Amino acid sequence: MTVILTEIKDNIGIVRLNRPKALNAINGAMVSALEQVLIEWQDAGLSALILTGEGRAFAAGADISQMSTYTAAEAELFASRGQRALRCLEHFSAPTIAAVNGFALGGGCELAMCCDIILAGEKALFGQPEVKLGVIPGFGGTQRLVRRVGRQRAFELMVTGRNVKSDEAVAMGLAMEKSEGPVLDAALTLAGRIAANGPVAVRLVKRTVDATDRLDIDSGLALEASNFGLCFATADQTEGMTAFLEKRSANFTGA
Repeated sequence: MTVILTEIKDNIGIVRLNRPKALNAINGAMVSALEQVLIEWQDAGLSALILTGEGRAFAAGADISQMSTYTAAEAELFASRGQRALRCLEHFSAPTIAAVNGFALGGGCELAMCCDIILAGEKALFGQPEVKLGVIPGFGGTQRLVRRVGRQRAFELMVTGRNVKSDEAVAMGLAMEKSEGPVLDAALTLAGRIAANGPVAVRLVKRTVDATDRLDIDSGLALEASNFGLCFATADQTEGMTAFLEKRSANFTGA
């Protein structure tokens, strides 16, 4: 079985995790396939990328049947491979949206948190329940959940293994909003709104925001000013501002 399904629709990349009978549990093959498509699409000039799951789950976690017999060394290697693939997603060139349908637990929650925006379906369920299996998160959950919701709440979720529904996930800032209809449709609508804007500017927004975790405020402001200046060397800036003054829609080309 193909463990992920991919398509490009209106310059929007869509990746579907495709192990529905296993609730899209993440195994080594899925990690490798995801990393490969992200590398292939990194310079494809996509307007946005959407990640979702086939069936009734986003991803219910890592594949326990595969992990249960790992040695300590094998477990560390699996975690490192997963972290590397998820970093490819986190640093993808275009904005990324997780369309979370159903379970996003353990590795599934960690995968969603690597996206710029998380949209929660009505039946979405988030959590890092690894302690209930006698382990800790291994795909970045200890680092990214703290950054998403704050140390105190992240700590509580990880040491209790408690899962949260979509409304609570939105309230704590884990997800951006809850979708009342099909979450993939909501993600496509959002991606379309992103795609209508200047491609170079959108990518520079992502690049500048991504730097906030590693820069102090003065360095971040300097980077912002530099990237603001770069926009004025593009045809899109000329077109965008000319269109505004002429009261018409801009025709961006990404140049």
